[in-house]
Amino acid sequence: MTPLSKSVNTALPLAITMGDPCGIGPEIIVKAFVQDAQSVQGAFVVGDLGVMRRAAQLLGPNCALTVVQISQPAEALALPAHALPVLQVMTALPFLPWGQIHPSAGRAAGDCVFWAARAALRGEVSAIVTAPLHKEALSAAGDPYDRYPGHTELLQAESAVFLQKNVRDVPVRMMLANDELRTVLVSIHVSLRRAIEAVTFDNVLQTLGITHAALSATLGRAPRMAVAGLNPHAGEGGLFGTEEVEIILPAVQQARTMGMDVVGPIAPDTVFMRARRAAGHNGDFDVVVAMYHDQGLIPVKYMGVEQGVNVTLGLPLVRTSPDHGTAFDIAGLGVANASSMRQAIRMAHTLAVRGP
Repeated sequence: MTPLSKSVNTALPLAITMGDPCGIGPEIIVKAFVQDAQSVQGAFVVGDLGVMRRAAQLLGPNCALTVVQISQPAEALALPAHALPVLQVMTALPFLPWGQIHPSAGRAAGDCVFWAARAALRGEVSAIVTAPLHKEALSAAGDPYDRYPGHTELLQAESAVFLQKNVRDVPVRMMLANDELRTVLVSIHVSLRRAIEAVTFDNVLQTLGITHAALSATLGRAPRMAVAGLNPHAGEGGLFGTEEVEIILPAVQQARTMGMDVVGPIAPDTVFMRARRAAGHNGDFDVVVAMYHDQGLIPVKYMGVEQGVNVTLGLPLVRTSPDHGTAFDIAGLGVANASSMRQAIRMAHTLAVRGP
C-alpha cells in the first residue's frame, strides 16, 4: 500500500463517515484512532455521538480514547491525541441493536455520506473515508436513500449536482487495491446479466481513460494497464465468445492510439497472477481492468480483505473506504479488524496530497 505521505496537508480536516450504526463501522473507526494516531491526526467522524461512544465501550475500560463532540470540522485540527471528534449531522439516534437491518440506521448512514460529500465538494474537508453501510438498510430508509445501490452511486450523483452536469457526464469507476494488486471495474453494482451487457467499446475505453488519468496522478507516470477478457481464455479467438474480438480489443487499440500503456485482453484466470506484486516478482502491470464486479474483487479480497482499500476514481473529490462490508455477524462483539480502515485513511491522506 502507498505509504502515508510525509507532507500530509493538514490545512483541512479529513472526514470519516460513521457507516451503518448497527455494523462494525463505528468499531473499526474507534480502533483506527487507537491504533494509528499519526494517520488520524486532523480527522473527525461524521456521525452520531452516542453510537461512537457505544463503539468505544467495546474496547473495554482501558480504552484511552475520549469521544468528543465538535461543532465544525476545523475543530478537529486542534484537538489533542487520544481524542475522537464527532460532528453530529443528524438528530441523535435512539438505541439500535448491533447486527440488525433498520431503516433509521440506513437513513443515518446515508445522511453522513450526503454531508461529507457536500463538504468535500465545497472544499471544506481534504477527503472522505466511508465506513461500510448496509445496502438493504439504505434502501429501507426510503427516498432519497433508496435511489442509490451504494456509496459510489450516491457520490456520483452528488458530484453531478455540484458540477451542474448529468450523472452520465460524471463517469466513475471503482478501484480496489492492496499491497499486491490493483483492479478497476468496468461495471459495479449490477446483476451479472447487466454487467455483461455493460461490456461495450465505450465503457471499456472510458474505464481505461479514467484509470490512466487517476493512476498517472498517483504514480507520477503512466500506469501499465492490463485488460482482462470477459470469457474463459479471453474467448479463445472467438470460440468461447466474441466480446474480446469485437469489443475489448478494439477499445484497447484505441486507448493505445491515445497514448495509454495498455495490453489485452488477457485470459482472466491468469492476468491477476501476472499483475500481482509479491516477493521476487514486481508485477507485470500496475493495474488490471476487470470486466465486472466479482471478476476483479475476488482476487484482491482473497489476498487479504483486511488490507484492501476501495477508491472511487473519476470524482472531483477523494474518497476511499475499507474493502469489506458491515459484518453484522460480528458487530458489537469487539473483534472487528480495523486494518482495512487504517489503510483507507492513510490512502485518503496520500491522494488528498497528490490528487484523486
